[in-house]
Amino acid sequence: MQATVRSFDPQTRSGTVLLDDGLELPYGREAFDAGAVRLLRVGQRVRIEVAPGPDGRTVTYLTIATLADRRPGRT
Repeated sequence: MQATVRSFDPQTRSGTVLLDDGLELPYGREAFDAGAVRLLRVGQRVRIEVAPGPDGRTVTYLTIATLADRRPGRT
């Protein structure tokens, strides 16, 4: 699914994204690092994966929307 970066803290490598329906989801360092991204800008389109979490949905993977998924077994 795609989303838009709402905030990004380069020190903690975490922030929030807005889904197209307006829902805001936080992402942590783990999701940021999984996508091999170095930097994000507010307003940038990203591709994310989410999973059920303790407070609703949790972002588990985040990368720039135009980059190919380079994880093993993914296309």
